[in-house]
Amino acid sequence: MSTLPHFALNIPGVQVGSGQSIEVTNPFSDAVLATVETADQQVVEQALSTAWQCFRKRDAWLPVPERLTILEKAMQLMQQQASTLAEGAAAEGGKPLVDSQVEIARCIDSIRQCIDTLRHQGAHPVPMGVNAASQHRLTLFQKEPIGVVVAISAFNHPLNLIAHQVGPAIAAGCPVIVKPAEATPLSCFRLVEIFYQAGLPAEWCQALLTDSHATAEKLATDKRVGFLSFIGSAKVGWYLRSKLAAGTRCALEHGGIAPVIIDKSANIDEIVPGLAKGGFYHAGQVCVSVQRVYVHKSIAKALADKLIDAAKAQRVGDPLSADTTVGPLIRAEEVDRVDRWVHDAVEQGASLLCGGQRLANHCYEPTVLFDPPATSVVTNQEIFGPVICLFPVDDIAHAVAAANDTDFAFQAAVYSQDIDQAMYAACRLDASAVMINEHTAFRVDWMPFAGLKHSGHGVGGIQYSMAEMQVDKMMVLSSRSIP
Repeated sequence: MSTLPHFALNIPGVQVGSGQSIEVTNPFSDAVLATVETADQQVVEQALSTAWQCFRKRDAWLPVPERLTILEKAMQLMQQQASTLAEGAAAEGGKPLVDSQVEIARCIDSIRQCIDTLRHQGAHPVPMGVNAASQHRLTLFQKEPIGVVVAISAFNHPLNLIAHQVGPAIAAGCPVIVKPAEATPLSCFRLVEIFYQAGLPAEWCQALLTDSHATAEKLATDKRVGFLSFIGSAKVGWYLRSKLAAGTRCALEHGGIAPVIIDKSANIDEIVPGLAKGGFYHAGQVCVSVQRVYVHKSIAKALADKLIDAAKAQRVGDPLSADTTVGPLIRAEEVDRVDRWVHDAVEQGASLLCGGQRLANHCYEPTVLFDPPATSVVTNQEIFGPVICLFPVDDIAHAVAAANDTDFAFQAAVYSQDIDQAMYAACRLDASAVMINEHTAFRVDWMPFAGLKHSGHGVGGIQYSMAEMQVDKMMVLSSRSIP
């Protein structure tokens, strides 16, 4: 009889086996993959105390050369274990193996970005000697860690999100406590173990699941926290921000309802594969998935027909199969919600062009809806499922107005062969980034990544996170020998 893997508390100073445990399951098969011990408020207090002591002992801070060595070794270990890490992420998160393999490659490259940023970061000096008051003076700058970092992560990219939250903290010299998503914690614990193997002292990176929302809130809002990195729902993120202790910085990454505008000059054959990938990738469980497509009415039917074909061509099934392109949703209740939203839109007048059906193993058919009403939930909220909505429009101005009529703003896209039309839309869309002739979910890991309005606060991306996790300490040197 095989014994399930068990992930115990790895908080220094806390007795192993002292907490309750949860089961982590495969969202496709419901098979139990492992058990994970959870932390109560006493354990969280110990973790915070440990991290705070690391930060307060300045003479024991990890020097830059040591941080670089740890990150370089960690990257090598991730490369050696890439296949195992990708398979583990696919098993617990449901993202197809082919996409999980891409994710571990991005994860490794994100650590490389941490290394490159740490090697080359610097601060611009403040000019002196420009008037009588500043004569005989010189400014020096030194990068210092902001303090304890608490990283609360999401389920949909269990490897690369950890790299984007924990990697910059280690590079910046901050002690970090990371709480992965309850649905996908195993990838996080495996990565943290790799950091330990690379030489990072356990006190500098502690990983835990909490036993309740109240315990998680205590972790995030403690006054010893210097920076909160939160990836998850807008409701929880904005709530936590309202409870942060004075002086705590934060970055919030929530969802969006990524709009795509397609001008009548766009080449439909060229854009459909990208739209389908952007909408159905990871069963639509991506914060910048293609969801609302505003297409000129003269080409709306032609686009719809080709998008139907692309949706039907998706291979839905076991994420561990090399042939699968769309896996399960993370939980059964998410399948219920997506199905309810789709059929509510149909009842209100939307045309169901394809999909709209539950499948076995918590999967949902890739779905295309045509012209949902402005009042429907799929028009106004992030569906986080494999659903693309097409809206016929008269012109670019109409499309921009409809795209902006929401409380969310993140990445957007416009497809056009007319540069004036493309730039008209790009300059008027409410978005932190607009992809021109590329789908909304495009991203490389050195790009800034920022939600606007309800979609988030602050800027993600390796170098941007590192900047937020550090202080540029200025020193003014006074000497008569300085001109």
